[in-house]
Amino acid sequence: MLNSIGIPGLIIILVLILIIFGPTKLPKLGRSIGESMKNFKESTKGVLDDDDVKKEEKL
Repeated sequence: MLNSIGIPGLIIILVLILIIFGPTKLPKLGRSIGESMKNFKESTKGVLDDDDVKKEEKL
């Protein structure tokens, strides 16, 4: 899907994001997205670790 967008399309999307959110809100937006991804990774790691523990208990 992203292969069909190409470099010019990505540049247009980035310019639109800059226009919509403005240069002052972009760092806050990036930080919040990064924190969300970090929290998601931590929560899924806990789920995966729980599965490994359950498998070891069965053995």
